[in-house]
Amino acid sequence: MDGGLVRLREVYDKLNPSEKKVADYILQHPTELVDLSVAQLADNSGASQAAIIRLCKSMGIKGYQDLKIKVVGDLRQEESEGYQEIRPHDSITTIIQHVSNNNIQSIRDTVKILDPAQVERAIDALNQSNRIYIYGVGASNLIAMDAQQKFLRMGRTCFSFADPHVQLTSAVGLKPGDIVVGISYSGETKEVIRALELAKERGSMTISITKYGSSTLSRLSDIPLCTSSTENEIRSGAMASRITQLNVIDILYLGVASRDYEHSVKHLEESRKAIRNL
Repeated sequence: MDGGLVRLREVYDKLNPSEKKVADYILQHPTELVDLSVAQLADNSGASQAAIIRLCKSMGIKGYQDLKIKVVGDLRQEESEGYQEIRPHDSITTIIQHVSNNNIQSIRDTVKILDPAQVERAIDALNQSNRIYIYGVGASNLIAMDAQQKFLRMGRTCFSFADPHVQLTSAVGLKPGDIVVGISYSGETKEVIRALELAKERGSMTISITKYGSSTLSRLSDIPLCTSSTENEIRSGAMASRITQLNVIDILYLGVASRDYEHSVKHLEESRKAIRNL
């Protein structure tokens, strides 16, 4: 019932000017929101009531009351340090604290916006699949490789490919019953988008892991999963966002393992023995 402020920050850059007026007011005066009607918020922010309704739609929530509930939920939680920037000549102690805090904050924010119903759908689909293909480019491919290793160790047929052209080649051979997981922080990576398009053309179910908000990849996928991570130039796409993606993969992996616990444990033990006996 929370995550209102997180959602606002995540979609902010894609809002139109009137929606940004409302968002700015809420972000600057979150404690006031609980007592404001739609009309009062419109007056205070200098926007229209229609802009408030559009803002709720842009955030992917039901309406103004839902927005208030989610913001109030945020305010009831213990305050965190928020995201910290790395500055020139920071001490090693400061870098340790800031990087660790940013990673922790990204996971906390992702928990607020990750839809449990969609996660359950994704786990069920992965559990029932014949083969799992996980696509990602650059830093996201590292997440795909991690996922492949996890699913292989519990006896699932799973593939990831470092070469984007090989990803597309493999997508041509997909069949109904296979499932594709596309990973892209921006949700706009062309190679991953094309791979999911090919997967859908061949009747395979698709899951996406992207940052919160509307994107080509999330709209294309059958089951969109969203992460939160405020990236800037120095953290761009490779630090806090990577941690949230890994966290989602761990959730999916353990969710599938729990669906068929005995089978999963058996294969984990066998793979552990195979490695230990080298």
